[in-house]
Amino acid sequence: MPNPVASLLSSRRFLPYFMTQFFGAFNDNVFKNTLLLFVAYAGAGELAISSTLFINLAAGLFILPFFLFSASSGVLADRLEKSALIRKIKLLEILIMALAAIGFITQSYLVLLLLLFLMGTQSALFGPVKYALLPQQLRPKELVTGNALVETGTFLAILLGTLLSGFIASADNARLIAAAGVLSFALLGYFASRYIPRAEPSMTATKPFRWHPVRQTRHTLLIAHKDPVIWLTIMTISWFWFLGATYLTQFPNFTKDYLRGGESAVSCLLALFSIGIALGSMLCERLSRHRLELGMVPVGSLGISIFGFGFSSLIPAQLPQFETLTAFVSARELWPLFINLLLLGASGGMFIVPLYTLLQRRAKPDERAQVIAALNIYNALLMVCSAITGIVCLTILHFSIPQLFMLLSVVNTVVFVYLARKLPVYVVRFLLTVILRLCYRIRLTNLHHIPNQGGALIVCNHVSYLDALLLIIASPRLIRFVMESDYASFPAIRPLMKRAGVIPIDGKRPSEMKNAFTQIQNALDMGDLVCIFPEGRLTTDGEIGSFMRGINLILYRAPSVPVIPVALKGLWGSFFSRYHKGRACSRFPRRFFSRVELEAGKPIPAEEVNHQILKNKIAELRGDQL
Repeated sequence: MPNPVASLLSSRRFLPYFMTQFFGAFNDNVFKNTLLLFVAYAGAGELAISSTLFINLAAGLFILPFFLFSASSGVLADRLEKSALIRKIKLLEILIMALAAIGFITQSYLVLLLLLFLMGTQSALFGPVKYALLPQQLRPKELVTGNALVETGTFLAILLGTLLSGFIASADNARLIAAAGVLSFALLGYFASRYIPRAEPSMTATKPFRWHPVRQTRHTLLIAHKDPVIWLTIMTISWFWFLGATYLTQFPNFTKDYLRGGESAVSCLLALFSIGIALGSMLCERLSRHRLELGMVPVGSLGISIFGFGFSSLIPAQLPQFETLTAFVSARELWPLFINLLLLGASGGMFIVPLYTLLQRRAKPDERAQVIAALNIYNALLMVCSAITGIVCLTILHFSIPQLFMLLSVVNTVVFVYLARKLPVYVVRFLLTVILRLCYRIRLTNLHHIPNQGGALIVCNHVSYLDALLLIIASPRLIRFVMESDYASFPAIRPLMKRAGVIPIDGKRPSEMKNAFTQIQNALDMGDLVCIFPEGRLTTDGEIGSFMRGINLILYRAPSVPVIPVALKGLWGSFFSRYHKGRACSRFPRRFFSRVELEAGKPIPAEEVNHQILKNKIAELRGDQL
């Protein structure tokens, strides 16, 4: 099976886009950080205003366009052919960087300040089309991988751009190198954009476009607000950017005052944080197996709290002054702090990738770019709030920076609890996925037969107590299981069973049987995926037992619903099967990391099957493998 990451990175559908967005983020950071370094070390008389005022103006002017132009850029991205729009934005970047090159050479800092605003404008224009393009170019199963690569590329671009700006600022011909660099990187981004495949407009324009920032911003935010899932997703992503902005802003003073390191030590912390996010993004892609796995979001949030607290609390009491990067990195007393920072970033990567994927899938195609624009507005707003929070906590409340970091961990714990309560079934599914894949070599075959939407009935043989769990982690959608009421009503798991939509059934009580069949029919009519084990109990000899005739009633009441036969293989003889004297879980496990397979058959119209035909179909799928 080809590696999905390598497959995307070698595909014209993705590689030119990836390189375009990488060079865009990279050049943003090279230009901005090089300019700020030049200003910080400018000689007397070189600046018309103080360096402190200049730096604060620069921060504000770069983020201001996200409030002014994000909504309009979202409308444009939905109305226009996206690859052409990207090329025009990249041409604008070349023009801005050509002027910036002149500004660097002539040391025209106020002109460069204006160009920083224009560069922020270019970034605001690019943001919505950047994320709205992905669902049009990638297949649904590639979207998680694509987003993971985008987040990886973005944070590595931020890291490399920041590091390169330091080298440029300290070079002998710094201004010439800066001028040549920013223009060259803009050209590289444009050349990459020329190979992005065509992506048709998502909506039909009925009126000419006019820039009305207030009206368009209000309309864009209303689009985001009307869907509660989109709104919650946007706020959760923006919370991540709030955290990231707070950490990155405080790294320089934190390193200088508490870790006793210099500029290179700050770069080291930035590198660990960025590499962690990149690793977490790719780990998300790996663990999710190319599907949207929302259970990672609360898990990532928990990691942010745990490792954020560790990062802020593991500061050694006594540290020497580190004169070199080698001495800083070699200090073993700092290694626990480094590890926590790396894992903090990795948790952030796991946290953010599923959210971007959910946003792209959930948004309507003709509103997708506008939803991303709303996200960019809130990201900008939360980053401003991050700066205000830092000022209030550090200068008014007199917190130390470690205390500020601890406060972030505490508040994020509240976010984790909220997300865990909102997504308990997804969290359990993700944890089950990790645990079962550590215990078994699971092979999933022909799962494309399970429809991505609409009601369907899964019918499966019953070999072990793991059967339902394997189906849970295998299915791209949540499954509503028909379960014996004694198990479904067990006090310890009853709340979770209820949240998971389990349909309890009791064969000894006709009224409950009737109610269960009604619930099954309603679930199928509502477009849910329902699974039933028609044998009604675990096999005692490894063979498929007789199917109960009650399934015929389900088929009769939902004749238009597709039925997907599924065969489980390799579970007979496991600890969770009745292999040992007809009892499950009755002896110490003896099989570890054994091969288990789940194979789905082609959908069959309900009106064409009965209990016996389904049994034969599943037996055919299973073959001789027990």
